[in-house]
Amino acid sequence: METMQAAVLVAPGHFEVRDVPIPETGPDDVLVKVERCGICGTDVHIFQGHYVADRLPLIPGHEFSGTLARLGARVTGLRVGQRVVADINVGCGHCYFCRRNEILNCSEVSQIGIHRDGGFAQYVRVPARQIIPAPQDTAAEVLALTEPVACVVRAAHKAGATFGQSVVVLGAGPVGNLHIQMMRLIGAAPVIAVELSPERADLAARAGADVVITDPAQMTDVVKMHTGGRGADIVIESIGSPALYARAFDLIRPGGHVAAFGITGPDDTVPLKILDMILKENSIKGSVAGMGQDMHDALTLLTHGRFQVDAFTRAIVPLERIQQAFDTLKDRPEILKVQIAPPA
Repeated sequence: METMQAAVLVAPGHFEVRDVPIPETGPDDVLVKVERCGICGTDVHIFQGHYVADRLPLIPGHEFSGTLARLGARVTGLRVGQRVVADINVGCGHCYFCRRNEILNCSEVSQIGIHRDGGFAQYVRVPARQIIPAPQDTAAEVLALTEPVACVVRAAHKAGATFGQSVVVLGAGPVGNLHIQMMRLIGAAPVIAVELSPERADLAARAGADVVITDPAQMTDVVKMHTGGRGADIVIESIGSPALYARAFDLIRPGGHVAAFGITGPDDTVPLKILDMILKENSIKGSVAGMGQDMHDALTLLTHGRFQVDAFTRAIVPLERIQQAFDTLKDRPEILKVQIAPPA
């Protein structure tokens, strides 16, 4: 039996790097040799036992890039050795939601690295229809950012963001930084970031935020000062704090929009002033994962250098040190992303 090294999350807070069988590929699957796999906030929730704890033991990891190592018997149009990324959201492919690229609402949805074994391993099995060929000359660590960039691409579409709109991004961690860059690419102005960490506030400014607020008590006054007293056209909550969601509605203008992105607890709620929603024509829409065309758009943006990626690609940790990587994630706020490198 062929084996590979994999980081198996055996219990909340505890990885074991062990030899496990290389996944068997069905006729419509491919085997991807993983080059890089980023640690996402969702992975942290899984590690802490807050999400899909019933799936353990599990090999997490869904922000991966690699090369094709094996093709199923019915797979065409791909070749061994090809550099690829993958859309991790696997639906039935034919229901109402899948046809509308709303795959997370498919009753059969399964996400690679979340509901099934993922990329914190030397190899990962992927349905061939989820594979997206990537340029051979783009660095593996840049390609591994395709999935998180796809998330902010989708969020921008869902929010209806366009040039000349004022946008507030609450939280400038990894995904908040990408939201800032996405809004800058779209032509939103001004782009206002709210971030308490001095290191990440500095990175937000470098990423293109026109204004960075580090004192939450000043949020409302500063936002109104930079939006003609109206409030922002769009506020993106990228942390997952019910208190910040409540503040978001105070920061939008009449007719403004709250983009719900940060994941809260399953029972968290936010009080809404229904009359304000009606009379002011305010709106809110959720978005969490990039899928389908979002992935293709994200890959195009990355491979054409439209995102600043240095703070996301300079921390590469070998697979055998994955436990330490998770244990120390919060110790270096100037690093926006840690990527895991399995053995070659």
